Amino acid sequence: MKFSEYMTEWLYGEDGYYTTYKNIGKEGDFYTAVSTSKFFGGTIAKHIIALVDEGFLQPDATICEIGAHHGYFLADVCEFLYTLRPALLSSFNFVIIERFDDLQRQQREYFAESFGDVVKLTHYKSLREMHVENAFFIANEIFDAFPCELYFKGDVARVEDHEVIFDQKDDWVEQKAKKYHKDRGEIAVGYEEFAREMAGAAEQFEFMSFDYGEMQARPDFSLRVYTKHKVLPFFLPEDNEDYIPREQLFKKSDITYDVTFEHVKDAYIEAGVDFVEFKAQMVALVDMGLLELLEMLQKNADEKIYKQELEKAKILIMPNFLGERFKMIRFRKQ
Repeated sequence: MKFSEYMTEWLYGEDGYYTTYKNIGKEGDFYTAVSTSKFFGGTIAKHIIALVDEGFLQPDATICEIGAHHGYFLADVCEFLYTLRPALLSSFNFVIIERFDDLQRQQREYFAESFGDVVKLTHYKSLREMHVENAFFIANEIFDAFPCELYFKGDVARVEDHEVIFDQKDDWVEQKAKKYHKDRGEIAVGYEEFAREMAGAAEQFEFMSFDYGEMQARPDFSLRVYTKHKVLPFFLPEDNEDYIPREQLFKKSDITYDVTFEHVKDAYIEAGVDFVEFKAQMVALVDMGLLELLEMLQKNADEKIYKQELEKAKILIMPNFLGERFKMIRFRKQ
């Protein structure tokens, strides 16, 4: 099978890694910005309010998260909206795009526990089901979870019994590799369709996404597996002490790669959506008001709570943690 089919089966097939709820954070395989600090969602809430004040978002807009996992991110956005501009919590429509029933159930239960019937939460299995006038889309670590093809000097990989063999030809993959100046590495599959679906889901919207990677493509393979907070390069030699056979990792761990944001940007521009900006997560969160939120907390909360939240928030923006490695990309259709 193609490598993209193998990765799809690994992550999204029957009993695939993302098909059921997984712990993220200390008890899981990896950390995310969402699992690190509520102020990640809080900063997005502050930005959403700024879009309302700007007139870009209407008070009855749809706030939509894509790939919400447990639902913590969107719930954090709601919590801060309630604190900063409570009227918006009842006027906005909140949506999660989630294809898996088990995760939808987890998200509904979490929102019911957190907000009762105050927040109107709607689920769609894909963006194709959604048609609204005015929206804000948010996603965290979604583009690295798209399946990819593996490319090496003109050849494309297939997988047989978990072994990767470079002996296939694919004109589309070859074209993308040349466009992004890669002679080896990952070529993501599905960005173009995803951008077109979003462009058709709302008449006017802003989309913001956070992920790890760079605007230009890496010159090598970044494919890796996360298991119990260990990072294993996908092509780790068998004689390495950390080596684990792929059949043991298959469907039981996360598999991911660095995002080539130029590919994401081109996909959205082709879909008729305007590129707005690309920044390090550190810069983006500070620009959107993270530090002002922390100042508000310092004035209104116990010092111990403030210091705890400050240490968590530092992980979001410190260059040696998530601040530099993770990037924010933003688009608008208007």
